Amino acid sequence: MEQKIKPEKCEKHNVGGQAIIEGVMMRSPWKISIAVRKPNGTIVTDIKEKPILSKTNKFFALPIVRGVVNMVDSLIIGLKALSLSATLAMDEEEEKLSAFDLSIAMLLAFGLFVGLFIALPTFLTSRIDHYIHSTILYNIVEGLIRVTIFLLYLYIISRMKDIKRIFEYHGAEHKTIFAYENGKELTLENIRKYTTHHPRCGTNWLMIVMIISIFIFSFLGRPGIITRIISRVALIPIVAGLAYEAIRLLSKYQDRGLANILAYPGLLLQRITTQEPDDSQLEVAVAALKGSLKEEC
Repeated sequence: MEQKIKPEKCEKHNVGGQAIIEGVMMRSPWKISIAVRKPNGTIVTDIKEKPILSKTNKFFALPIVRGVVNMVDSLIIGLKALSLSATLAMDEEEEKLSAFDLSIAMLLAFGLFVGLFIALPTFLTSRIDHYIHSTILYNIVEGLIRVTIFLLYLYIISRMKDIKRIFEYHGAEHKTIFAYENGKELTLENIRKYTTHHPRCGTNWLMIVMIISIFIFSFLGRPGIITRIISRVALIPIVAGLAYEAIRLLSKYQDRGLANILAYPGLLLQRITTQEPDDSQLEVAVAALKGSLKEEC
C-alpha cells in the first residue's frame, strides 16, 4: 500500500539521507528517521528527535566549521544507523552500539580513509618525485592517483551483492527526496520518474574533497613523505569544510550552467553508487522520509 504525504503544505527544508542495510535513513533539521524492511516484509521505523547541530549552536553554524561538524556528526549517525539496520534486517533484538564499539568503528573507518586515499597516493606519487619539477603538477598527479584509487574502490565494492542492494536503496533515497523537493505527492507513480542522481549526495562531496585537496595541498610545498602524509591528514577538516560549502553552492545554483559543469563529475560517479530501486525499496524510502518530517507535514 502506497504511503502519501503532501510536502507542499509545509515549509521546505533540506532533507538528507543514507542507504543502510535493507533500508534508508533520512535526516531533516528536526529528526532522524530509520526505515528498514524486515524479513517478513513489514517496514519498521525508528524515529528520534535530533536537531542538526548548526541549529543548536551559533559557532557550529559558521561557514567551514559547519562542514566539519556535519562530517563528524554524519559519520557517528551513519554508523549507528547501520548497526540498527543490521539487527532489524536480521530480525534480531536490537543491540545498541556501545561508545567503545562506536569509537573502534570510527577509528577503522578513518584509518581506511587515510590509508587508501591519503597515504597510498602520496607514497605512489613520491616514487616519481624526481621526474616532476612543478609543485602544482605534482599535486595534480597525486590527485589523479587518489581519484583513480577511489574509482577502483567503488567499482570493486559495487560488484558485491550486498553492496549492490545498498546502492539500490541509495537510489530510492535520492528519487524520494527529489519528489519531496519538487512538491510532489509521494506516491510510487510520482517518485519513479525521478533520477537517482542528486547534486547534494555524499558521493559528490567526496569527489569535491579530492578536487579541493589538489589546490590546498599545493600550498604545502614538497616536504618528506612522512611530513606530507601528516600535513594532509591535519588539513582534512579544512578540506571537508570547504567541500561542504561547495556542495551548498552547487545545490543553490544547480539550474545554472557553471554549477552543472562543476557538479557533473559527482553526478557521473553516482552511476556506480546508485542503482535503480524497485517499488518495495521506494516504499521504505517514503516511510523514512515521512518519519523525518514534522507531524503536520
